[in-house]
Amino acid sequence: MAIAYASSGAGTTGGSWMTWVMILVIFAALYFFTIRPQSKRDKELRNLRNSLKPGDEIVTIGGIYGKIVRVTDDRVVIMVGSDKTKLELAKSAISGLADPSSASSGSSSKAAPAAAEKESKPSPKTIKKLGAAKQTAEEKAEEAAETAEAVKEAAEEVVAEAAEKTE
Repeated sequence: MAIAYASSGAGTTGGSWMTWVMILVIFAALYFFTIRPQSKRDKELRNLRNSLKPGDEIVTIGGIYGKIVRVTDDRVVIMVGSDKTKLELAKSAISGLADPSSASSGSSSKAAPAAAEKESKPSPKTIKKLGAAKQTAEEKAEEAAETAEAVKEAAEEVVAEAAEKTE
């Protein structure tokens, strides 16, 4: 009997050793796939917040876009909207730059908004298509109104027949 216990004890030692190795492997994978990348993102965001300067265009964690007017140790003042309203925010409320490419160049590009504005103007072909779509929509609305009127008349007939049968 003593031999049986000794051999089973040796078997459990090897099994428990492998269990500890698997637990360590799982923790290592957890670290490399979740904790380390998040730490890296936090470090990049902290560096971004510390390198902010007046003139940078930012976006807050609440989705407010603005241009930095003044920077202090823990706060920034941004200008937002066409009426140039100034807001004072904590640096921790900044989620990033509004245009990430402006970080590398150091200033915002004036050509990009002009190109976006040009793209937003519809071409004559688009206007023609929209006019045809509007006409088609009006025709469908008229057809739907006629169908609704026919359904209403049919419903009135059914109600009238039901009233006659109950009398």
